[in-house]
Amino acid sequence: MKLLLHTCCAPCSIQCVESLAEEGIKPDLLWYNPNIHPYTEYRSRRDALCHYALEKTLQLYTEDEYGLRSFIKAVSSFEQRDDRCLYCYRIRLEKTARIASERSFDAFSTTLLISPHQNHDAVKKIGEHAANDFSVKFLYRDFRPRFHAGQKQARNSGYYMQKYCGCIYSEEERYQERLH
Repeated sequence: MKLLLHTCCAPCSIQCVESLAEEGIKPDLLWYNPNIHPYTEYRSRRDALCHYALEKTLQLYTEDEYGLRSFIKAVSSFEQRDDRCLYCYRIRLEKTARIASERSFDAFSTTLLISPHQNHDAVKKIGEHAANDFSVKFLYRDFRPRFHAGQKQARNSGYYMQKYCGCIYSEEERYQERLH
């Protein structure tokens, strides 16, 4: 199976890629994350993923769009955190589905499915809708049981470890919790 794996970061990729390898699938990776802010965070995650892909000899496609202004404009009116997250999942999975379809991949998936911090059901549903819209299969896997092993491997390998989900709002929420 020719699979395009949307990839949010190196730490989340490790166990997703290993799990897929156990099924005989060597995915190509896609970096498309205009939701990650500030720019230093975006660059740190992107560069760590590039290093990981090179180290593991994985094909990496980059849609290198630092989208601070367009992301903020799109989500600034959302009152609820969940609305921002749903928007974020949708833009990334729709782009992945479109690229998978255009480049004749059999299917696409996402490393978002490994995080216990994401709305797993929403990621799955949005992935399935994007698959339908772009006539390409969405490969669903619940990678969450492998999350902690992947984080440990990433630390041991010296990959950059992020401290929050990605957008500037999630950064604010993470550090505000520490202050209270």
